[in-house]
Amino acid sequence: VVRPIVNVLFKLFYHPHIIGNDKIPRSGGIVLAGNHTSILDCLLLMSSTKREIHFLAKKELFTGLKGIIFSNMGLIPVDRSRKNPDALRDAKGYLDNDEVVLVFPEGTTEKGRGLMEFKIGAVKMASDSKRELIPFVIEGKYKIIGSSVKITFLDSMKIDSDLNSENNRLRSLIKSVLKENSV
Repeated sequence: VVRPIVNVLFKLFYHPHIIGNDKIPRSGGIVLAGNHTSILDCLLLMSSTKREIHFLAKKELFTGLKGIIFSNMGLIPVDRSRKNPDALRDAKGYLDNDEVVLVFPEGTTEKGRGLMEFKIGAVKMASDSKRELIPFVIEGKYKIIGSSVKITFLDSMKIDSDLNSENNRLRSLIKSVLKENSV
């Protein structure tokens, strides 16, 4: 009920430039992973596809009234202070039901620091569930006037068994697009 309203308002206020969203298949489980520039990134991703997206979100968001709302939106709580097999299990359940799961491998917003190191959860999730991973790159600032923020979806990746190598490949790919577009 809320999603269409949020999408219209988000597009009306921020005028996002969305590139390559046709790379997100219309059906089947898929992992989305990319850089995390702002708390508004989730709304950007929601407005980028007609598919419902299940986000991994820090457990601190699941308290009080907002916890009830976020739980009913299909968000998956993550305890960032330790390894979190419950979050991976819940995300795999969504993927097994042919749904979309979004992971920000940096684990937090960049806060002007640039691309940070990636945690391994996104590639592990794709590998464990035998699903492809679609990288994305978010660039620009969220400005209310004019087109300000851009998201680019890249070609899907099949993840092999060397998770550290695959995690480095994902980060390098996103970093190269950011660098290429900043020139």
